[in-house]
Amino acid sequence: MAEQAYLEFEWSTAGPANDESGRRLAEKLIGLIRGMEGIDTICDLGCGNGYLANQLSELGYNVTGVDASRSGIELARETQGKARFVQSTIDKEVKHRTGLTNVDLVISSDVVEHLYRPADLLEAAESLVKPNGQLLITAPYHGYIKNLTLAISGRMDGHFSALHDGGHIKFFSVRTLTQLIKSHSFTDLRFSYYGRAPWLWKNMICHARRTY
Repeated sequence: MAEQAYLEFEWSTAGPANDESGRRLAEKLIGLIRGMEGIDTICDLGCGNGYLANQLSELGYNVTGVDASRSGIELARETQGKARFVQSTIDKEVKHRTGLTNVDLVISSDVVEHLYRPADLLEAAESLVKPNGQLLITAPYHGYIKNLTLAISGRMDGHFSALHDGGHIKFFSVRTLTQLIKSHSFTDLRFSYYGRAPWLWKNMICHARRTY
């Protein structure tokens, strides 16, 4: 098993992460998924407290949520939704721990930026999704204009704070997230964005397809 050296997030509530912003991001993802054809089985990698997985299961999708956080998985199960939940680290061996293979869609919302080795998430997705299956992954957006705006406004230290435990340890741009995803059998990448003004977006959302 690959070791993932990150601080386990302790969940205490069953609602969306980041409250209203997280709820709106979840709604956007659900809207994108409902617009996809041929989706029945879904794996939510880094499902946290199961909020998104349970929302999708209520719409009739067959959903399995996976997270390393014990408290998150316990909360997810307590909500009594229709989704199935498995506590596991996220790496290419996750298919053996979950029993999943050939799923139609793998989703992962704001997880990759927390991993010391982001390739673990893509290897997990690659091992789970069927040929021609789909991937939907989100990460905080970073680009030159946004970072320049943060610097000029004096908000750079707050945004990239090194003074708290955990948090984001990787900061992706469209280019670097594209490079990561394309290096793991996924092509046909399409990006959309969420939150704030253009080029200052809060999140980027990449929709891709596994080619083999």
